[in-house]
Amino acid sequence: MTRIYEELFIVKPDAPDEEVDQFVETLRTQLTTAGATVDKVDKWGKRRLAYRVDKYREGTYVLFQFTSEPTAVKELERRLRVSDVVLKFLTVRIDQTLKRLDKRKKERDKRSAKRAVAGPSSPAPAQPSLAQQMTESPAVVPGMPKAEG
Repeated sequence: MTRIYEELFIVKPDAPDEEVDQFVETLRTQLTTAGATVDKVDKWGKRRLAYRVDKYREGTYVLFQFTSEPTAVKELERRLRVSDVVLKFLTVRIDQTLKRLDKRKKERDKRSAKRAVAGPSSPAPAQPSLAQQMTESPAVVPGMPKAEG
């Protein structure tokens, strides 16, 4: 049963870009050999961490989105855990969220289609402009003499 996952991991900031690129490429090949399809790889660059991790205040963020079996995810997490360049990682299963969002979108589209078929509702009575209100009935201000007329 294939599922869609997102893997976000933080690499040490002092790791050279070539080493990070090589590490990302090895993870990608490991996933593809395990039968997964890598949908997206985003490098977010160096960002400040919320708290200190292993004496580091910042790290290089990398996001993977892939479709695979749970066994491939276990192997990926094992590799991230034993790697020296990775500070933290987080794996999230997003296929359920995508299904829920797709279902909501379909419901919204169905409701908007019903509204379009029913036609626009009767327009609300127009409010008179501020200038019309001022000329038709002048406001009574306390302490001011009443206008004669």
